[in-house]
Amino acid sequence: MKIAVIGAGAIGGNLAVKLNAAGHDVQVAHVRGPEAVPAEVLESGARATDLADAVQDRDVIILAIPFGVAGQLADLFAAVPAETVVIDTSNYYPGMLSEPIEAVDHGQVESVYTAEQLGRPVVKAWNAALAETQRAKGVPAGTPGRIAIPVAGDSEEARKVVMQLVDDTGFDAYDAGTLADSWRQQPNSPAYCTELTLDELPAALAAADRAKDAAIRDSLPERFAALGAAPTVDDVVEMNRAAHR
Repeated sequence: MKIAVIGAGAIGGNLAVKLNAAGHDVQVAHVRGPEAVPAEVLESGARATDLADAVQDRDVIILAIPFGVAGQLADLFAAVPAETVVIDTSNYYPGMLSEPIEAVDHGQVESVYTAEQLGRPVVKAWNAALAETQRAKGVPAGTPGRIAIPVAGDSEEARKVVMQLVDDTGFDAYDAGTLADSWRQQPNSPAYCTELTLDELPAALAAADRAKDAAIRDSLPERFAALGAAPTVDDVVEMNRAAHR
């Protein structure tokens, strides 16, 4: 497939590298221009491009940008064909990674907000796995203990496309239903960054509690500080799991 990744940080860089390795035609755009795309991402074979070109003639566009800024790209996306699949990977951490957003604080689902700001439907995926999990723990299909990633969106066809791409990056994909249900994979739900298998993930999604999960999310600075100076990815996963025991 022809894929554009907008954002070249940890998540965007991981996805560009992995999807290129899977045989897709991958372009990467950075808000500061093509020259800002890290060399290690381009070494994979992905190509740097500018924002305007990134939204042209692509089958899939992946937004690997901070939560709350998608509205700044609305004009760019106005001419993107309806059949182009747009994926939102972002997460809302008010006061930590973004300014508080009243609509989301009052209950609007994160990716529903993103879709409204962008002016088009999105599919939520890859948000519920740590960047290091995505970089280092992808394995071939059929490998015992393979980690699962939830995929939510209103179009069944778009979900299927994204689920195949999730598989291409080394993870089992789970159909998590409509975008309105994607709050179940938001921070810090039982399904969020806890490295569950395809058998374990449905129960975790079902156990989500919006008020409790938001409170756990907001306690992240204190919980993370308690891990010490150099926590491993396994330390962070265990922290997230322990919050729901």
